[in-house]
Amino acid sequence: MNLNEIDIHKELKKYFGFNQFKGLQESVIKTVLSRENTFVIMPTGGGKSLCYQLPALVQEGTAIVVSPLIALMKNQVDAIRSLSSETGIAHVLNSSLTKTEITQVKKDITSGLTKLLYVAPESLTKEENLAFLQGVTVSFVAIDEAHCISEWGHDFRPEYRNLRHIIKQLGDVPVIGLTATATPKVQEDILKNLDMSDAKTYKASFNRPNLYYEVRTKTKNIESDIIRFIKQHKGKSGIIYCLSRKKVEAIAHVLQVNGISAVPYHAGLDAKTRAKHQDMFLMEDVDVVVATIAFGMGIDKPDVRFVIHHDIPKSLESYYQETGRAGRDGGEGHCLAYYSYKDVEKLEKFMSGKPVAEQEIGFALLQEVVAYAETSISRRKFLLHYFGEEFDSETGEGADMDDNVRNPKTKIEAQKQVVKLLEIVRDTKHLYKSKEIIYTLVGRVNAMIKAHRTDVQPFFGSGQAFEERYWMALIRQVLVEGYLAKDIETYGIVKLTDKGAAFIKSPDSFMMSEDHEYNETEDEAIVTAAKSSATADETLMIMLRDLRKKVAKKAGVPPFVVFQDPSLEDMALKYPVSAEELVNIHGVGEGKAKKYGKEFIELISRYVEENEIIRPDDYVVKSTGANSVNKLFIIQSIDRKLSLDDIASAKGLSMDALIKEMQQIVYAGTKLNIKYWIDEMLDDEQQEEIFEYFMESETDQIEEALKVFDGDYDLDELRFMRIKFISEVAN
Repeated sequence: MNLNEIDIHKELKKYFGFNQFKGLQESVIKTVLSRENTFVIMPTGGGKSLCYQLPALVQEGTAIVVSPLIALMKNQVDAIRSLSSETGIAHVLNSSLTKTEITQVKKDITSGLTKLLYVAPESLTKEENLAFLQGVTVSFVAIDEAHCISEWGHDFRPEYRNLRHIIKQLGDVPVIGLTATATPKVQEDILKNLDMSDAKTYKASFNRPNLYYEVRTKTKNIESDIIRFIKQHKGKSGIIYCLSRKKVEAIAHVLQVNGISAVPYHAGLDAKTRAKHQDMFLMEDVDVVVATIAFGMGIDKPDVRFVIHHDIPKSLESYYQETGRAGRDGGEGHCLAYYSYKDVEKLEKFMSGKPVAEQEIGFALLQEVVAYAETSISRRKFLLHYFGEEFDSETGEGADMDDNVRNPKTKIEAQKQVVKLLEIVRDTKHLYKSKEIIYTLVGRVNAMIKAHRTDVQPFFGSGQAFEERYWMALIRQVLVEGYLAKDIETYGIVKLTDKGAAFIKSPDSFMMSEDHEYNETEDEAIVTAAKSSATADETLMIMLRDLRKKVAKKAGVPPFVVFQDPSLEDMALKYPVSAEELVNIHGVGEGKAKKYGKEFIELISRYVEENEIIRPDDYVVKSTGANSVNKLFIIQSIDRKLSLDDIASAKGLSMDALIKEMQQIVYAGTKLNIKYWIDEMLDDEQQEEIFEYFMESETDQIEEALKVFDGDYDLDELRFMRIKFISEVAN
């Protein structure tokens, strides 16, 4: 049957019930039917699978569909079977089948009944399967999730590398490669590896105009921020992605305790529970699924209204795929990611055990994610540029659906600096990645710069007037504007484009957006953790500060001993009116609440009543006690005077992390007697000196103490003494 004899519109209506094709589907299907090699890049939700399902159904023989996931194959086979009265129309061939089932599959293929055979790449390499398929009519081979073939893809699977040789053994069969996400580098890799450079390539736009992109700084208050966000989207479906199973369980638990219907989903749950949780989400018995990235593949729920990334993903491809699960029906889709550079460092640490080549790729992909999170230009423009697509952030569809566009950062003229940057890229002969370009500008030396003798060039260090962060931000923006490009062959090396060369000759104005600051210094992290995106009640804040001063004076202690500023801010945000609610305030434990809470609760209750304030009850995040096991262990171990090094290693904590845990314990009102540990490092006189300093100081900030003592004591000595001081004076 040739192409002219098939009325594909009629077949579309017959099998799928649609009256018209979507986007590029029609052109792709015509190319497949004319037996040409085809490459399709189409975002999630763009109707990719129809591109091979329809040609398979209307042609002679069986189409082989290579897919990496058993669950995904099963979903698709069920969907195809629902279109026909014959179950044999579609089959899977993988390791989960019994001998009897395999015999049935082969029988249906031989009789011409089976139109689509879904296989995992491993099943295709088995000799008996290959020998069988060589003896039947194969209409074409479709390779789904084709990015798995590229080690530059975010989901590389070595077994995909073998596919080209296997397909060749099936005879002269056309191939269609399909992916929902591919950068120019990955696209080139796929075509090369499948040996189909002649393929007709179809690339749909990656722009999803209905999705709103937002990145927020990740603070310790993230749980209450997520709860507030979900309660603002009450009754709507959403997915929260976390990187670890442990975090998935913890967040799901916190949500449940706070009255949100949520279930966890990760590979550590048994198959039955996973299936049950997935169904509950699809059937709307629960609103939220908290999941690792194992969730969402092949899930076709059109009305997911928000996707939250609790942890930043490892690549922009993953991020794009996961956010793409929102708003598939064209309705609202809010994509919210929480970002902290500490998470990135954690991911880098995980990678350090891998082979060098893999590490390099991993770091390169991760740096793109960092650039996306920290950028202050249109996130949509940034994302589309990454996938090799131009976007006009003034007039493009969905241009204002982005936190950076709605709350623009200040812009500064950077014409001279752009010229300097472009000249350095040109004059270092296109040898360097962004890092070396920046080092050259600021005058830093590394092995590569030394090897190429760049450090003796007259332009070395010519950009010292600006920090590395400035140049990093400028490189990102210049790349997106097309004056520089990253080389595809040698990934990451920055080259000057024709547009950039023209800019050097006749420079134009270049307004550079200032980058977001996402730094939290170590010690501020404790203090600023409670600052959330909502604002505290300023009037109440003044009253609480006055009361704190009065209570502190009566007790003969500095005000920060009673409650720290973040605790007061949290009170002025959440209006706690009972001891139970006060315990849920940042940095307030039962000890603190008992000792100082009474007057504060009375003041807040009076204020709420007099001003007829409607309290936002969802701001009071109920704790799950998830961390209390650690805390109890630390308290008991210190009571037994165990070495702090031993306590830290018993719980797999660094000393820094243990100190932070101890700080939280004493600031929340529980005593910790660590004198036995401090006695090893400081004599009584030194302890007294530091103790007196805290007693008379206006602030408990370690930075201030370090300045005052000017090198007499180191950071840890002061932090231990602060714990001792708060424990004895405040609790």
